[in-house]
Amino acid sequence: MHFAHLLVPLHRFLKIKVRNMNIEAQITSSVMAAVKELYGQEVSEKMVALQKTRSDFEGNLTLVVFPFLKISKKKPEETAQEIGEYLQKNCPAIENFNVVKGFLNLVIATAAWVQLLNDIDADPTFGMKKATDDSPLVMIEYSSPNTNKPLHLGHVRNNLLGWSLAQIMEANGNKVVKTNIVNDRGIHICKSMLAWLKWGNGETPETSGKKGDHLIGDYYVAFDKHYREEVKELKAKFIAEGLDEEKAEERAKNEAPLIIEAHDMLVRWEQNDPEVRALWKKMNDWVYAGFDETYKALGVAFDKIYYESETYLEGKKKVEEGLEKGLFFRKEDNSVWADLTDEGLDQKLLLRSDGTSVYMTQDIGTADMRFKDYPIDKMIYVVGNEQNYHFQVLSLLLDRLGFEWGKELVHFSYGMVELPNGKMKSREGTVVDADDLIAAMIANARQTSDELGKFNDMTEEEKREIARIVGLGALKYFILKVDARKNMLFNPEESIDFNGNTGPFIQYTHARIRSILRKSEGTMERENEGTLNSQLNQKEIDLIQKLNEFGAAVEQAGKDYSPSGIANYCYELTKQFNQFYHDYSILNADTEEQKAFRLVLARNVAKTIKNGMALLGIEVPERM
Repeated sequence: MHFAHLLVPLHRFLKIKVRNMNIEAQITSSVMAAVKELYGQEVSEKMVALQKTRSDFEGNLTLVVFPFLKISKKKPEETAQEIGEYLQKNCPAIENFNVVKGFLNLVIATAAWVQLLNDIDADPTFGMKKATDDSPLVMIEYSSPNTNKPLHLGHVRNNLLGWSLAQIMEANGNKVVKTNIVNDRGIHICKSMLAWLKWGNGETPETSGKKGDHLIGDYYVAFDKHYREEVKELKAKFIAEGLDEEKAEERAKNEAPLIIEAHDMLVRWEQNDPEVRALWKKMNDWVYAGFDETYKALGVAFDKIYYESETYLEGKKKVEEGLEKGLFFRKEDNSVWADLTDEGLDQKLLLRSDGTSVYMTQDIGTADMRFKDYPIDKMIYVVGNEQNYHFQVLSLLLDRLGFEWGKELVHFSYGMVELPNGKMKSREGTVVDADDLIAAMIANARQTSDELGKFNDMTEEEKREIARIVGLGALKYFILKVDARKNMLFNPEESIDFNGNTGPFIQYTHARIRSILRKSEGTMERENEGTLNSQLNQKEIDLIQKLNEFGAAVEQAGKDYSPSGIANYCYELTKQFNQFYHDYSILNADTEEQKAFRLVLARNVAKTIKNGMALLGIEVPERM
C-alpha cells in the first residue's frame, strides 16, 4: 500500500515554521532561559516541571512555577505572569498563556502541533528506542512448564506477560534474551511415566490422535485417580487397626504402592538407569512437540531453553563450592543449609541429607549456566506471586555466591488467574487447557464477526485469518490489560466485544483507519503548496498530544514492568480517535489541506496502535 502522496511536509501548509525540537524540549529550554534573564540565576532541567493542563482550564501544558519562587522572590502569580510573557515573546511554540495561582497554563501554537505531527510521521518507530552495542542485556525467564501436563490458562498469562515484557524492554533500548526453564525431572514426571507403563498399552500421540502434552497430562490425571483410590483403601484399613484419621491418611499416602513405585522410578532416574532414562526421553519429546505447537499458536518464542535435568547438577556444584568457602553449613544429618537470619529470614535447605537437590539448588545452577552463556546486566523472572519468598531467598543466595546481578534480580510477580467457578487443579483435570482456550477464542471471534456482518465480501481464508487475529487479540488483551500484580477473573465471553476496553475494539479501529486510507488513494496531489489557514480543533490537538505521549508510556511501562500500561495507552488513544472521527470527517473535510492533515493524523494513530499492540504481542488486521 503506497501513500507517498500524503507524505507532503505538513509545515508547507503553515506560514510559520518551527525548529525541529519536540515541544516539551523547546519549552523547557525557554523556561531555563527565562529564569536566567528575569532573575539572574541558572536552573537545571529537573526544576522545569511540565504536565498536561487540566481539562477545566485553557491550555495544553502547565508549568509549575513554585520551584522558582526562591529565585524570583515574588508571588506565584507574578512569577508565572513574567515567565509567561517571556515565553510568549521568545518561544515559537507558545501562542498564549494564562495564570492560575502558581500554575502557568500554556497554549501551544498550531505551527508547533503540526511540526510535532510531522516529526512523528517521519519516524516509523516513534516513541521506541533501538538497542546499541553499549545497551544493557536483560534476560527474561518465562513459561517454566512441567513436562507432566499441557500448558493451561495460568501458563497462558505467564507466557503473554513474559513475551510482552520482552518487547517493552527492547522498545526501551535494551538487548533482550528470552529464556525458558523446563521442569523435566522429579516425582511428578515419574507419576506420568509410571501411569503410562501401567495403563498406556503403548499408546503414542500418533495412535491416539492427541498432542503429546495432552497425552502425558491424561496419564498424570490417571495416576492421581488410582493413587487416591489406594490411599482411601489403606486409610480405611489403618483406621480399622486403631490409628486416628489424620495419622491413618498420612501413613496411607506414604505407603500406597503407586507412590512407592514412583519414588523407586525417581531413584532409578537419578542413577541413570538406561530403561527409565529412555522412557523419560521418549515421553518428554512428545511433550516438547506439543508445547511447540501451543507456543506457536500463542505467538511466543525463546532465544534459549534450559532444562532442570541439566541445571540441578550445576546447582549442586555451586552449593558445594559455597560450602567450601564457608558461605553455607552442613548439619549432622549431612544436609546443607544457608543461614539467612542476618538478613531477617530463616535457614534455607539447599541439599537434602541424601545429597539430592531442591528447587533452590536448581535455580542456582540455572543462574550459573546463564551467567556463563550471557553477559547479563539484569535478570527478570516471570513467576507467580506464590513464589515471592523463594525469589527473595534466591536473590540473597546469588549475591552471596558472587553473581553481579544477584541482588538486583527482578521477580516479576503476578497474580493467579481464576475462573467464574473457582481455581484450577491439574491433578484433578479441572484446568482450562491452553489449546482448548485458543481454539474457543478463535471460534468465538468467528461467530461474533459473522453475526455482526463483519465478514461480508471476504474469502474463507481471509475469514479464518481474521478470526485467528481477533480471537487471540481478545484473549491477550483481556489478560494483559489487568495489572499483573493482581489476581484476575477470566471470563472469555467478556473479551470478544467490539465495544469497550477490549482487543477487538482497538483492532477494529485500526482496520477502520486503514480502510479510510485505502479510500484516499489517488485523491490528493503529490505536491500541495497551500496554507493551513484554519486553526486545529481541540480534538486534533488532543490526538497529536496523545501520540506524543507514546514514548513516555513505553518508558514508564519499562520502569514499572507493566504491559497493562501499554494496553491502557492503546485504549485511550483508540477512544480519542473514535471521538474525533465521530465529530469530524476525514475524507469529506472542508478543504484539501485539512483533509491531507487529517489523513496524516489518522495514519499515525494507526501506526501507533499497531506498534503499541505489537508490544503486547497482538496483531492488528488491515480490514475487519
